[in-house]
Amino acid sequence: MPHPLLTVEDVAKAYDGFQAISNLNFYLFPGELRTVIGPNGAGKSTFFDLLTGRAKPDRGRLEFGTDPAASHDLAALSEYEINRLGIGRKFQTPSIYADHSVWENLLLSLRGPRGVFAALFQRTGPADHARIDDLLELIRLGDKRHWRAGLLSHGEKQWLELGMLLAQEPKVLLIDEPAAGMTDEETHRTGELLLSLAGRHSLIVIEHDMTFVRQIARQGQVTVLHQGSVLCEGRFEEVQSDPKVREVYLGRGKHDRR
Repeated sequence: MPHPLLTVEDVAKAYDGFQAISNLNFYLFPGELRTVIGPNGAGKSTFFDLLTGRAKPDRGRLEFGTDPAASHDLAALSEYEINRLGIGRKFQTPSIYADHSVWENLLLSLRGPRGVFAALFQRTGPADHARIDDLLELIRLGDKRHWRAGLLSHGEKQWLELGMLLAQEPKVLLIDEPAAGMTDEETHRTGELLLSLAGRHSLIVIEHDMTFVRQIARQGQVTVLHQGSVLCEGRFEEVQSDPKVREVYLGRGKHDRR
């Protein structure tokens, strides 16, 4: 049995006495695509905040690395340090350089010390060009490489930001509601893209669209969060038919949490 890449054990986080995360246990293995669902306020965003250093746990274990003897304590690291370790996060609203071209957005995101001036005015090598071409093919924006990014559709902006995240060569991708606001066609293409990344990267995807969850969960497990802890885990069909999950979703107004 391989060692988890992410280990979360007995983690708790409260805000002014409000328990957002409670006794959370979660394990992500190398190459896994895990989908996380739960009613609004179940603790999903706080979970991502803890993994990226935006929030610090009140207690518990947050470790990154497959070697127990050389794992990293995420609770002791800054957001910058965690990002450099290889944990990248994509928020629901795309963040791109709207006035730069698609190609320039990817160039600015390549891994390494690279400011805007250096990226745009210093010479780039063949390896940089090849990497950007590969990313453009992956996110299917090769024919729009010279477009100003602000002119892209909502779905295309999401794909571009995902490409920008991949340009940093993360080991773990944390992706928050990627299908929000997309057309059905864009949603399906986004699912295909995420499925193609599984194995090469480890992914945690927060999502509410159950059709999309069914699409991407065929290669992994679904974790259901409720009141800041894991309610159940399993294959999509198992989770969907679980009476506890049905009760939580039908009665979610009673359990609003951060």
